[in-house]
Amino acid sequence: MEEQVIIRSLAALAQTHRLKVFRLLVVAGKEGLTPGAIAEALELPAATLSFHLKELANAGLVSQERMSRNLVYRASFEHMNGLLAYLTENCCQGEACTTAAASACDC
Repeated sequence: MEEQVIIRSLAALAQTHRLKVFRLLVVAGKEGLTPGAIAEALELPAATLSFHLKELANAGLVSQERMSRNLVYRASFEHMNGLLAYLTENCCQGEACTTAAASACDC
């Protein structure tokens, strides 16, 4: 994953409402959620939610699909996993991150 993509993704998540929306979509899994369900769960006005969903989509963190009359938003798990892999690539000096390895690390 390119550094510019990583930076755009982290910047998108560096805002309270967007982070909450993304985490809610991660919990929802591949079923996703409609904007109405997201707005209700997070008590966000529709216009505010629309802005944040657009920012998350531009960063590649969420996708949208039209299902009949509704839009359904889903977390992009492939993108999320790529971001996490990039962030942990050199964790514990290249060793697999385990509880034992993390507790032995001086970081």
